[in-house]
Amino acid sequence: MNKPTRISITRVVFLLSLLATALAFAVVLLISGEVREKSVRDLARDEAHQTSTLVFEALYSAMRKGWSKAEISEVIVRLQTALPDLSIDVIRGPVVIRQFGEMSGDQARLNSDPLLQKVLTSGIEELIPGETGIRYLYPVKAKEECLACHTEAKVGDINGIIDITYPIHSLKVSLDYVLNTVLAYFFAILLLLSGALYWKLKLLVAQPITRMVALMQEIIQHTDLSRRVKTSGIISEVADLSEYFNKLLHTVEDYQSRLEELSIRDPLTRLYNRRKFEEFLGHEADRAKRNMHSFCIAQIDLDDFKNINDTFGHPIGDLVLKEIASVLVRDVRRTDVVARVAADEFAVLLPETDPEEGLRVAEKLRQTITDLALGLPVGGVRVTASIGLASYPENADDPQKLVIAADVALYKAKRSGKNQVAVIGEADDTTAVIFSQGEMVRTALAEGRLVPFYQPIVSAKDGRIEAYEVLARVVDGDKSVCAGDFIESAEELGLAGEIDNAVFERAIEALASGVLGDAKVFVNLSAKSLTNRERMMDIPHRLKAAGINPGRIVLEITEREALPHFGDVVTMVNELRAQGLAFALDDFGSGFSSFLYLKYITVDYVKIEGSFIRQIVTDERDRIMVEHVHSMARRFGMITIAEFVEDEETMDLLREMGINLCQGFHISTPKPVEKLRPITAT
Repeated sequence: MNKPTRISITRVVFLLSLLATALAFAVVLLISGEVREKSVRDLARDEAHQTSTLVFEALYSAMRKGWSKAEISEVIVRLQTALPDLSIDVIRGPVVIRQFGEMSGDQARLNSDPLLQKVLTSGIEELIPGETGIRYLYPVKAKEECLACHTEAKVGDINGIIDITYPIHSLKVSLDYVLNTVLAYFFAILLLLSGALYWKLKLLVAQPITRMVALMQEIIQHTDLSRRVKTSGIISEVADLSEYFNKLLHTVEDYQSRLEELSIRDPLTRLYNRRKFEEFLGHEADRAKRNMHSFCIAQIDLDDFKNINDTFGHPIGDLVLKEIASVLVRDVRRTDVVARVAADEFAVLLPETDPEEGLRVAEKLRQTITDLALGLPVGGVRVTASIGLASYPENADDPQKLVIAADVALYKAKRSGKNQVAVIGEADDTTAVIFSQGEMVRTALAEGRLVPFYQPIVSAKDGRIEAYEVLARVVDGDKSVCAGDFIESAEELGLAGEIDNAVFERAIEALASGVLGDAKVFVNLSAKSLTNRERMMDIPHRLKAAGINPGRIVLEITEREALPHFGDVVTMVNELRAQGLAFALDDFGSGFSSFLYLKYITVDYVKIEGSFIRQIVTDERDRIMVEHVHSMARRFGMITIAEFVEDEETMDLLREMGINLCQGFHISTPKPVEKLRPITAT
């Protein structure tokens, strides 16, 4: 199909302007003749009338004086001499001819000239345009005073006709008249051309753009990206605009299609992702509840897949995942749903499947993966998989609990030696609780509901706020869940590091905003974070990027976190302290080796175990322990902090003992940053 010929809008405007000019020139030429004719007629009429009146008055004056025919003829000759381009003739009418006789064949002229007869009969003047001149016939009507000489005439009779002929070239045209006429026609032509230009531009430019705008409105209203603009037209810019707009719509439509695909598909394996799997799971749960049938889900985790990535690299690992995905899709029914729900974890939804059949399918999948010899560029690679199976409604009656049950079963398969299928029983209830809490933490992290609460640490001497301890909370509406209720489950499931990172990031934001004043911030570290050297050594850089002095951060470590990697922890603490960060030993005195740590690890603060503080007023042994810890810490140059200060009497006793800082519900409960206010303890 040949592409239609198009021209630019600049050329269109030029051609329209040229056309308008040519049209105006042609119209002016066409109407100039009419203007000329009308001007000549009107001006000739006026001038002939004036001249005829003058001639008549001259002749009448001569007649009143009783001049003879010769004298009147002499007057006419003189008039013609004065106006050489003017032809004047006087023709007597029948009444005058009867009384005075004719002059130079008046009667014959009257008989031979119909125009003279017409004027003589009607008594109305006539103007007759010709090729070279204009003839004007003026009837001379008898008046009362004429009857003195013309005794046979009556008032109103036509005594004669004055016949005047003007050459056209001799007419004097009025300047005002000509200007007014030209302006009138000019504005008329301009109006006509403006209308023509408006219509043409509307047809060629405005209408295509209007159609495009209307299409945009329809697309916005109906979200229908399949619509297209017609690209017909000869204006290249308008056609290009329509064409590129259609290409843009195609690109956006394609991009939207890809986004929709990415929103439900894993880009590597093309399997459904976790979100879409959960959607299918919800639909299947509703269907199973209505029809009262069972279904199963299998959580599949590749055993030691990290070793493949570490040994052969991630590209090889990706090839393994794609091959496993193909095997899973091949070995399940068309009605089953296969999804990739994590890095090396898959899930299979088995509709209308009872627990026994589900177990058989899961075992078949496990065996298929085990027997699979993957031919990869690096050679043959074999993998195994652990599978956790959960069934509805035997293990759970809602989708979320069913996923947790499958996770628990998978966890059980992993702990039982891997490369096997496991289901849950009554003995797995504790593990189910762990996974339930883990799911709560994951959801809170994803939704930004895991937030820091701040508990003031004040000077025992004057109650001034010296610092805040940052405590993790999961917020759900007006309620909040303390870290003590979920931290062990989070550590069991490897989520503690993510919690530390989320809380630390929010604490940095609070420090940078200035809402905490000049107070320091105490941040708890889990074993997951403490053993992640890369993350720990990145802390000074994160503080510097946020414009925060590292000296305002105090990292809390406990005996439980430090003991398994004590040597590495000591080295890392020294390196970070050299960069300005401070450290505190938390829950000091809770373990048998706590005092030994003070010899080998250099910290800035010692937080005395809260169980010693709670009964310090009534238990002398607790008081002795606190006194000795404080004395030893002071001699090491460390600052002591008493936790769990819950009444004023305890606060007074700690102040007398010389404890540096205090923290507890007596001073303030932990609060979100927006509810903090200055506090002074008594």
